[in-house]
Amino acid sequence: MARVTIDEHELEVEAGSTILQAAQALGIEIPTFCYLKRLPPLASCRMCLVEIAGQRRLQPACATAVTDGMVVRTNTPLIAETRSSMLDMLLANHPLDCPVCDKGGECELQDMVMAYGPRRSGFNDPKRVFHSHDIRLSPVIIMNVNRCIQCQRCVRMCEEVVGAVALGTVEKGMDTAVTGFEGSLASCDQCGNCVEVCPVGALMSFPYRYKARPWDLVETDTVCPHCGTGCQLTVGSRKGEFMRVRSKWEHGVNRETLCARGRFGLDFVASRDRIRTPMVRRDGGLVPVSWDEAGAYLRRRLAEVGDKSVGGLVSPRLPNEVLYQFQKLMRTVFRTNSIDCSSRWSTPFDTLGPLARFYTRAPLEEVTGNDRVLVVGGNVTEENPVTEYLLRDSARRRRVELLMLAARPSRLDADARAVLRVRPGAEAAALASVVAELTVAAGQALPDKAPPDHATNGGATVGDDGPHRLAAALLDGGSATVLVSVDLMRSPEQRTTLQQLDRLLQLLQALGKAPAMQFLFDRANQLGAWDMGALPAALPGWRVIEDGSARAGFEQAWGTELPTAPGADFEAMLDLCEQGRMGALYIVGSDPLASFPDRGFVHRALGAAGLLIVQDAYLTGTSALADIVLPASGYGEESGTFTNNEGRVQKLSKFRDPPFEARSNLAILDFVAALRDEGLHPSGQDEIFDEIARLVPAYQGLTREALGPDGAFTGATGVSLAVGGPAPVPAPTVYDQLALVTGNGLFHNGYLSERSEILNTIADEPYVEMSPLDAARLGLTEGDPVVVRSARDELSAKLRLNRHFPAGLVFVPENYSVLRLNALMRRGQYPCPVKVEPAQTAVAVDSASGTQPLELGG
Repeated sequence: MARVTIDEHELEVEAGSTILQAAQALGIEIPTFCYLKRLPPLASCRMCLVEIAGQRRLQPACATAVTDGMVVRTNTPLIAETRSSMLDMLLANHPLDCPVCDKGGECELQDMVMAYGPRRSGFNDPKRVFHSHDIRLSPVIIMNVNRCIQCQRCVRMCEEVVGAVALGTVEKGMDTAVTGFEGSLASCDQCGNCVEVCPVGALMSFPYRYKARPWDLVETDTVCPHCGTGCQLTVGSRKGEFMRVRSKWEHGVNRETLCARGRFGLDFVASRDRIRTPMVRRDGGLVPVSWDEAGAYLRRRLAEVGDKSVGGLVSPRLPNEVLYQFQKLMRTVFRTNSIDCSSRWSTPFDTLGPLARFYTRAPLEEVTGNDRVLVVGGNVTEENPVTEYLLRDSARRRRVELLMLAARPSRLDADARAVLRVRPGAEAAALASVVAELTVAAGQALPDKAPPDHATNGGATVGDDGPHRLAAALLDGGSATVLVSVDLMRSPEQRTTLQQLDRLLQLLQALGKAPAMQFLFDRANQLGAWDMGALPAALPGWRVIEDGSARAGFEQAWGTELPTAPGADFEAMLDLCEQGRMGALYIVGSDPLASFPDRGFVHRALGAAGLLIVQDAYLTGTSALADIVLPASGYGEESGTFTNNEGRVQKLSKFRDPPFEARSNLAILDFVAALRDEGLHPSGQDEIFDEIARLVPAYQGLTREALGPDGAFTGATGVSLAVGGPAPVPAPTVYDQLALVTGNGLFHNGYLSERSEILNTIADEPYVEMSPLDAARLGLTEGDPVVVRSARDELSAKLRLNRHFPAGLVFVPENYSVLRLNALMRRGQYPCPVKVEPAQTAVAVDSASGTQPLELGG
């Protein structure tokens, strides 16, 4: 510790703290331009100069460490004169166009000049002019380089935090200009973080340009709906119309940063695809009706269900309160445990449940501070971009060693100590190999490298690091974290993979590595959906259905008996539909026709359901098949809470009213219960949260009023589930074809973001991604129109080459409904064997794939 005196105020600070950090702790303002809290100091703007007793020259507060006994002054006449001179130099070339600048009213230069600047300028020379017109660097970012004050915040944010390296500088001195490569940002992430940190109006949001002034905006703090990272964001609206999104340094997991989806993808709330009124099926088509007519129709149809099964599917994008109330409705009113929250995979609760004891409900910054962080599956760069920023920060600033095990490459591979590229579906085999290596080496140190052994390395590709090196890295670290992509759930080997993960975590615990584990969900409230009991085999709080004592607690609270047997997951519900045994299927906020991995099957099954009820905000393929459609509130139109990947409960705030005749999801659930002459009590959002906090162990003690800007962390589930023995790892299956995998692209998340007009200006065209090696074998080049054909169907898109892609792998994002991607797939098979051909020759089926055989798990 070191004691410092600043402006006659004493403070004791940690060794290594800077003068600026100490002053901020005392509430003393020191102006800065180039300083960013999450980056090392640059000390280039010279605005933070201070006097230090015993030193002849002024020193930058942002880069000067406190020493014991140091005496600092921040407001002397010399400092005031220096600050004024620095601002005068900046104003010498800065255009005085504040009335037309989008930054007006929240410009740091304006504020600094008002507080510290000269009242008259000493410069009379003509101003430097780079360009006479603003430059549109990308569909969402526009630049006025004449306003740039050369603080370098944007360049450093892009390179050191985002990792895109899309911005740089040319020339030097007062002629320094920030620009993209050849004046374009075509290769960047379009995240807009450069706009967020720009202190002036040099970098601006094109969609927000000239739309509003900051004092015209009503700002609402809420949570991003696009993935499970759970970023804090602030929505600005004007007269009820969505205007922009920004974020705040001091709150949330994201620390001011957002991805393209979070910053530019919220305009989907104004989509023209909104369901305007209730609709019922008459004479083979859906016709608009009033809510009263819809109620009469639904009451009659529900009475016809009889003894047939009833099931429900609810979206993990909905608030905790809606998820909790939906499963309560299904269990108490419809007397069924057939409830699910995913249409893309089945949830093996018997295997997933035991992993709950390792799930670490703590800040991601803390979890990624362990010595080793192993990322399993997926592509964190595209699935959870802001999580990637934090992982990069851990690797570069905190010397955490990253370990990657996945089929698809990500940008984090460049910062990783070891990368194990596996065949898609072979993650279980790779994890089993790592466990075996750790088991053998538990009593002795492993060398850092070992010769590749592709007979036992879990399907690793040639040239990649093997399980031996992963095991060595885990063994020589003091602590370990495992981050698990939800993409692993798509595989038929998901159960075996989860069992191998459990074995790995048990072994790390036995080795004293204090393992932490979190899932990297790609849906905003997937963990909340599991916590709320939107599962066929578990009550809220991960309580097993067959547990009589757990069931009794809910029966007492809800005042009714509950069904005792586990229900059907969504795939089993579809089987029941196809067999004519499903009397009613209730779908809330989900579009399984687009997402279930077998379009033909789900179309037949939904068409065979006795009664298909769809409650949604938007028109979808599934709603087109419904017998009754109920218009619901969308994102931003109802309040509630989300639980993110960290286990952090955060407030979801309302910032607009539901349009047309849409009602809140909770009101619709009450409406449906009333049609069965039942009531859901409580039915208010706050009261439901209180019931959750009373009945769900991980949420006990939480109150909505106490959820501040940073939310609050849930606790342990309090459930101890038996761990079964590991299933045998299946031998890889060999297909003489390419392997198609899917997931989210960088600019879209599910099908929700496809309704964003802004994101569609960035990424409106679907694509097929593969390695240059495979493309060369097939005679294909970048941008070629190609056809991807499976045994069931085909799709067409342009080809994108990725030099980091392994041979034999094809990726098509799941975010473009026009592709009907799931029509190519067959349930129970993932990845999907395909052929890729030039579009002009695709009319003839060629038996030769032109690729090397690929081993696929399962």
